[in-house]
Amino acid sequence: MNILISNASDKPIYEQITIQIKQMIISGEIEPGYQLPSMRMLAKELRISVITTKRAYEELERDGFIYTVIGKGSYVAEKNMEFVREEQLKVVEDNLRKAVVGARTGGIEIDEMIEILNIIYMEDNNDE
Repeated sequence: MNILISNASDKPIYEQITIQIKQMIISGEIEPGYQLPSMRMLAKELRISVITTKRAYEELERDGFIYTVIGKGSYVAEKNMEFVREEQLKVVEDNLRKAVVGARTGGIEIDEMIEILNIIYMEDNNDE
């Protein structure tokens, strides 16, 4: 499991971990049943506090991405596809908000934005 921590990020370290593990689960990079590294092992790998990894794992468990078996470890939960879709929609909405701010700043009208979105969407779809 490859997690990158940025000290320059405005996001707390536990949140960076949470976001990256969620992305790995949503993308299928790590599958249901996969055992995550122990909190101590992950903390050691990332050179951070165990308290930080504990908080990240608690967030993931609260959001339904992982479950913990006492004495055994933490595992990727079966995907609730509706929940996964909601998570993806949140990510897309956040990115579109940023794009709208950029468009407004640059004086780009909504019809141009829609045209750009259509072009990008179709290009990416044709690459698959």
